[in-house]
Amino acid sequence: MNKAKGTALITGASSGIGALYADRLARQGYDLILVARSAAKLETVAEAIRQATGRKVDTLPADLAKPSDLRLIEARLANDRSIAMLVNNAGVGSTARALDADVDTMSAMVALNVEALMRLTYAVVPAFVARGRGTIVNIASIVAVAPEVLNGVYGGSKAFVLAFSQNLLSEIEGTGVKIQVVLPGATATDFWDIAGTPVEHLPGEIVMRADQLVDAALNGLAQGEFATIPGLHDATRWDAFEAARQAMAGELSTNTPAARYLAA
Repeated sequence: MNKAKGTALITGASSGIGALYADRLARQGYDLILVARSAAKLETVAEAIRQATGRKVDTLPADLAKPSDLRLIEARLANDRSIAMLVNNAGVGSTARALDADVDTMSAMVALNVEALMRLTYAVVPAFVARGRGTIVNIASIVAVAPEVLNGVYGGSKAFVLAFSQNLLSEIEGTGVKIQVVLPGATATDFWDIAGTPVEHLPGEIVMRADQLVDAALNGLAQGEFATIPGLHDATRWDAFEAARQAMAGELSTNTPAARYLAA
């Protein structure tokens, strides 16, 4: 058995990417707290991991879109000193166009993808900083930088995850706390059925197996990456994108309008 590394709390852990993170982290030596809506599905995942690894696995059934459930997970993150990692994986997507989308469904997406992730991160950051260690993994999406690909609210919610993580990286520098943001492309999970376009309808060459995605993301974390894009083979493209963003940042706010906006 690997040396104990503390406890990892994983949201959306009853299936797909979250369940795979649970399996892999347990095999690395983490005990687990698994969070998702379905108690039965969580217990199935938890028992399989207990049998395979011998690690301690707790389950916390919770609907993170419900404020009362969300507060319970926040309290666990803030007060459980064994927690060494938070994996913010829970989320939902959509392929609906703006003209066809149900606005209440879009609001529910924002509540889960944005507010729940933000509140859970804010709950654990003070504890991690006080201890001088801890890891936060935020699951975003390639739509954070390519919002035209799917539903605009989904893209906007994942752009929030990226920007939020970028800001947090700058704020916690030097504290001993690590942060990684993962930007998956199309991945073979039930995400697509829920989002409205079955994965079978996508070109096979753009769809990654979920186990490959999680293993790549964990390798990126081990390599010290901040942003991990498992499907991007030429890493220099992200480096150039980020360098251009950083270079422009110092020119965005000045005390005069740009010449192109001055009246002729």
